[in-house]
Parts: sequence; C-alpha cells; structure tokens
Amino acid sequence: MDVFSAEIAQSVALTIELASVTTVILLVIGVPLAWWQARSKTLLSEAVATLIALPLVLPPTALGFCVLVLLGPNGPGGVLASLWGERTLAFTFAGIVIGSVLSALPLVVQPIRNAFVGIGDRSLETTGRVSSLYAFITIRGPLARLEFVKAAIVGFCHTIGTFGVVMMIGGNIPGRTKVLSAYVVDYVQASRWREASVLAGGMVMFAFAAIFTLSLIDRHRARRGTEPS
Repeated sequence: MDVFSAEIAQSVALTIELASVTTVILLVIGVPLAWWQARSKTLLSEAVATLIALPLVLPPTALGFCVLVLLGPNGPGGVLASLWGERTLAFTFAGIVIGSVLSALPLVVQPIRNAFVGIGDRSLETTGRVSSLYAFITIRGPLARLEFVKAAIVGFCHTIGTFGVVMMIGGNIPGRTKVLSAYVVDYVQASRWREASVLAGGMVMFAFAAIFTLSLIDRHRARRGTEPS
C-alpha cells in the first residue's frame, strides 16, 4: 500500500472529520461543564470532575473497553441505536466520536474551568448584580475566549492522534473507523518503515505546529496583560 494511496487519503479525511466533530461537541459540552464546576462547591461537582478526569489516568484501551460495553447492543448505546434502526453504536463513526469526546473531555474542561475560576468575580465588581447567564455571555465568556481557542486546539490535536480508544470502539474498518494512527501501527507491524516514517513524521509536524500556536496564544495573552490600561 502506497503512503499516498486513495485509502490513506480517505483515512486522513476521516481523521479530520472525526477531530472536527469531536471538537465542536467538546466545546458545546465542555464550556457549560467548566462554568458549572467553577461556580459549584458541592460534592456532586467534585464527583463529576473526578469522573471527567478519569481518561487522564485510565489506559486508552481500558477506557475504550468501558465505552464499547456501553455502546454495545446490551448497553444504553444499543437502545439509542435502535431509534435509528441499528443494533449497536459500536464499530460506527458515531461510536468513535463518543469515545473521542470522552477521551479528550478533561483536556478541554479543566483549563476552561481554571480560567473561569481565575476570572472570579473581579469582572463583575463594576457591573452590580447581574444574572449568571448574562455574566457568562457578556463578561466571563469573552474574557476566557483565548482559553476556548486553546482548548479547541488541544481537543482537535488529541483526537487526531488518538488510537487505543478508537481501536477498541471502532475496530479498524477502512473508510468507516480506521483513523490515520492505525495505519502507522499497520506499517510498523509490516516492517514498512518508510511509510510509517512518513505518516508519523507528518503527525509530529502537525503536533509541533499546534503546540507552537498555543505558545503564541500564551505570549499574546501575557503581552496584553502587561499593557497599561
């Protein structure tokens, strides 16, 4: 298989689609979760925060197995899939999206939550009493916008490189669930080092560009913070 074959191009498109859909869902879910966790001091919020953080320490294959069981025909995912006339969400694109979201969720929620905590009530001191929703939309949300961008970049890049979770949930079905990182593993197992080097090298360059962009964002924020008001 040529590294520039149509099958690889299809996998690149699938990986980018997976990362894009996952990133959108991460922001839609992650921002409200981060907002709630920053404001809540209850045991429930701590329990939810702990649950969200589990993927940081769980082996990807263990996380993938747990999600696979939930998405299988005997789990909640099977009930949901039956609404669309399917038997299971496992080994489908929707299934690997769910797994990717759960895997990257702590990388999005935690920095945004920390940003909200850092902002605190300082931005509201001159505005009087305002509703929580109004404060989020007009004050705290805009103040944390750079963290939104950073979280989106991290979530996107993490999904681009994910393998264990996707492999457990989606298998390696070309055109449906076989992401780019799976081809790197295939090439290594087949001792096709040139092809593996090309794909891995491209992913390294992409990761470098992403991290460099995050550094520029931090530099820009630091520069703005030192400007006289």
